[in-house]
Formats: sequence, structure tokens, C-alpha cells
Amino acid sequence: MLQTLCRDCFKLAESQTRPERCGCGSRRVLAHAELTELSIAHVDCDAFYASVEKRDRPELREQPVIVGGGVRGVATTACYIARQYGVRSAMPMFKAVKLCPQAVVVRPDFRKYTAESGRVFARLRALTPLVQGLSLDEAWLDLSGTERLNGGPPALTLARAQAAIEAETGLTVSVGLAPNKFLAKIASDLDKPRGFAVLGSEAAGFLSERPVGVLPGVGPVFARTLERDGFLTVGDLARAAPGALEKRYGAYGAHLAALAEGRDARAVHAGEGRKSISAETTFNEDLADGGELETLLWPLCEKVAGRARRDGLAGRAITLKLKTDSFKLLTRRRTLHVPTQTARGLFRVGRELLAGEPRRRYRLIGIGLSDLLEAAAPTDLFGDGEARLRRTESTIDGLRARFGEGAVVSGRALKH
Repeated sequence: MLQTLCRDCFKLAESQTRPERCGCGSRRVLAHAELTELSIAHVDCDAFYASVEKRDRPELREQPVIVGGGVRGVATTACYIARQYGVRSAMPMFKAVKLCPQAVVVRPDFRKYTAESGRVFARLRALTPLVQGLSLDEAWLDLSGTERLNGGPPALTLARAQAAIEAETGLTVSVGLAPNKFLAKIASDLDKPRGFAVLGSEAAGFLSERPVGVLPGVGPVFARTLERDGFLTVGDLARAAPGALEKRYGAYGAHLAALAEGRDARAVHAGEGRKSISAETTFNEDLADGGELETLLWPLCEKVAGRARRDGLAGRAITLKLKTDSFKLLTRRRTLHVPTQTARGLFRVGRELLAGEPRRRYRLIGIGLSDLLEAAAPTDLFGDGEARLRRTESTIDGLRARFGEGAVVSGRALKH
């Protein structure tokens, strides 16, 4: 017996066969034997940045849109029209524009995207306290035990929330419902955009023929290693002898074996979202001059520090990122005794890390703050010097919020 749910009239029912339509006429009918029993969900905004831009600029609705910029930058997001031409997120802009020359390229506006993300997450957190954000546009939810609170099983709750988010924000989300985080994330990508997919006890069979790269933690390099070892599909991993993967790949091998069978013991942890805050810029021409590199580093430090203060976070680790003219990526990290959330604190360490690198040509520079902790706390979290800088920069934040970004312009006279 299949349990069914209409995503338009929200009617729950049972059926011997998968219905093509609901009694209301809608074709958007979910049908799964375990539909009302599953409670772990992954909610993913559809082409988020591009969708925000299209919503705010109706003239772009029917056009391919790429959010990104710079001749040597990357595509942050591509709308679904642009994706039909092969454009993908993180693709170099020159390649994206070559694939889809008629696309409208929009510079990203992260302040706007963060605000919209807040509206979506507020709707999700009204359903359950167990919301674990992965980024601005996706999150896991654990809806176990929320039936009385939300007036129905998780599937019904999610369908209603999906419709409410679209009505309130003009943005669409796709939902995956499953018994665990791994399968929920797989499911949310099966029916995009504006989709809702369910994976239950049939998951192992569903995964069997999919490439090993679908598993979390299996990037391109490790995927090639697995393929060389004869594991081309998830099914190949599932058919490995007990203990063989752990023996070959260590502790992660045991995790691979579980994932290949559709098992994932990880819990949904509220608040376990952002692990770092970073910003970077790619140059139109390679740079070798230390002064020029420092000049470009400073606004990145301001951007990262501003986000940290806005979110009430501070970080104990600072990472400098550089990419050479031969595309070699370099990262240099320093752990602090006292956490920071100020541009000057970031810049001081970033400049010292930069000075330790050989003079050569670079095409990208970035700065990141990690090992984050809540900073909305007592000022003794910071040392005296950091506390003074924090007060000064918080005052500047307020002035800019009131009078605009250009109200206070910090020069690069921050040498100490």
C-alpha cells in the first residue's frame, strides 16, 4: 500500500498504485510506502542567487543568468536556463560565457542573498529546532516527533513549508525526505527545481549503479583512486567483502561501506552550519608586487570581518589563500591566542603570511576566518587591543548601515 500526498491541496491518502493525479486535478502527487514514516529532510534553494536576481528583475525571467563576474572569476550560480548550455557553479567565467554568450552576467550581492536566506531559514526553524545549515541556501532538518506541533507527519509539514516559502519570498526550494542525512541530500537533487523526492528502504538499490563520486567526501581525486582499485559504482563498494574497505582505506573505508548501503548514523545538529567565513578576488592580470597584493587584501579583510560581526562570530584561525600564475593553490594558516572579528586583526596576520611567500606572480588572493565561536559575549573574550578595534569597527558598521557603504572609507593606512 502506497501513502500519497498531494503537494497542492495537501491531501494525505493511501493507494494500491501510484496515482497520476489527485482528486483536485494536480499531478504533483508524492507516493511512497514509507512517506509518513520518514523524518530527515534536506531543503535546497533552487539556483538561489540567480533566482533572487530574477525575482527582483522580472525582465531577466526568461533569460539565461549567471551570477559571478570578472574575466578571471568564477560562476557563483547559474540559472536553469544557463545550465542547459552546460554552465555550472564554480566554472571559470570565461568558460561559462563561452558556453552561453547570450547570458546576462550579474555581480553577486551577498548582503541581499543573506537577507533572503534568513527568511527561508526562519520558516524552517518554525518547524523544528533541529535545523543544520550547510550554506546560505541549504539545510538538513530532523522533524522527528513534530507531528503534534505541526499538525501532521513530516512529509505534509515540508510540503506546506515549501509552498509557504514560495508564496512569501517568491523563491522555490526542493526537498528530499529520507531516513538519514546522506539520502535526504541525494533525494533533494532528484527532482529540481521546485521538487520533492523521497528515498526509503529502496535506497541501496537506487544507489547501486550511481558513480562513486556521488558519496560525500569522495572528490575527484579519491574517485579516481577508487576507480583504479576497481570500484566504479556505489554498488561495487556495497559488494566488497566485509572489512575490505576499512582495511584498504582506513576508518573512512568503514564509512564508505555504510554509505554504499544507504546507512548514515550522523545526527542533525542545530547551529552546526558555518565553519568558516572567507572572501577572495581573482585579478584580471597576474600580480607580483607585494604592495598591490596588500591593497587588494585589505577590502577582503573588511568583508570577512563585517560578516563575522554581523553574525556574532569570531575566529581563532586565519587562512591566507593564493593561486599562482600556474594555477597552483597555496594556503597558509595561523592559529591565534585571542579570537578576532576585526579587519585590522585579519589584515595584520594576512600581511605577515603574505610576506613569508616568495615574490612571484599570483592570479588570486583570499582571506578566511575559521575555528569560529560565538562572540556576542562578554568583552573579555577579546584582549584589550582587539576589543578596542572591535568597538571602532562596530561603530563604522553602524555608520555605513545608516548612511551607506561610502559613508566611511578606510584607507590602507593600517600598517600596525
